[in-house]
Amino acid sequence: MKKFNLFDGVKLTEEIPLTDGGKAPVGIVGAIVEVLNDGEAYIVELFGGWVKYDEQGNFLPATQDEEGSFMETIGVETAYPHQLVLTVPARETMGVRAHLAALLDDLSDDLVAEVRDFAEFLRYKNQQKSAS
Repeated sequence: MKKFNLFDGVKLTEEIPLTDGGKAPVGIVGAIVEVLNDGEAYIVELFGGWVKYDEQGNFLPATQDEEGSFMETIGVETAYPHQLVLTVPARETMGVRAHLAALLDDLSDDLVAEVRDFAEFLRYKNQQKSAS
């Protein structure tokens, strides 16, 4: 059973190698971008510091409050559950509709059909309430 969900915010609990060389140190934050084999491993986008582009398109150090700043991606790597700790659940960082869409991706077609049927029931109930 998986420990983390798609788009959960995580932090490394141990150093992991980066595909392009070097290592991502303990404490680097990231986001789960793919769940492998029901949570045996995860593809994690790892982030470095805050940066922004200069006029020539080069990265410059920045703060998160500066216009145009973003967290630099240092790698998209495979990590295992024992190498990660949850920092922010996806449900707290995503809108409800986006979170629901991500959850639906993990369900079988028959369960997605049940969710659809329930959503249609709720829509009908809401329409009846509005009509009264």
